[in-house]
Amino acid sequence: MTTQEKYMQFALKEASKSALIDEVPIGCVIVKDGKIIARGHNVRETTNDPLGHSELIAIRKASKKLSNWRLEGCDLYVTIEPCIMCSGAIIQSRIEHVYYGASDSKGGAFGSSINVLTAEKINHHPEIIGGILSEECS
Repeated sequence: MTTQEKYMQFALKEASKSALIDEVPIGCVIVKDGKIIARGHNVRETTNDPLGHSELIAIRKASKKLSNWRLEGCDLYVTIEPCIMCSGAIIQSRIEHVYYGASDSKGGAFGSSINVLTAEKINHHPEIIGGILSEECS
């Protein structure tokens, strides 16, 4: 098992928490220096909050833990390719690498539906690696 697969397994555990509460089963973990510093799972339906995406929840927790909105040196693992809203937060928080499981042809913002990184004036370009445990994440 690769390092990326190991952390994606933790993201899948977060996704299962969403499934238990009738949410879209998406999970996320943020890793810094080989340690998980934040976790999140979708809560949009149960909270009636359009911002209740796993990535946004994990980014907020990581920023709080590090007392810094800049998450430089952090890697984000998420079961589904991030949407445009979450990709914006990823870019703004300066996350270094994004690892996702399954592509999202309807809303994926790192290449499957649109690619936000092709905008000329984006100030940060995280490395994006998709397809990690894609079948399990689908």
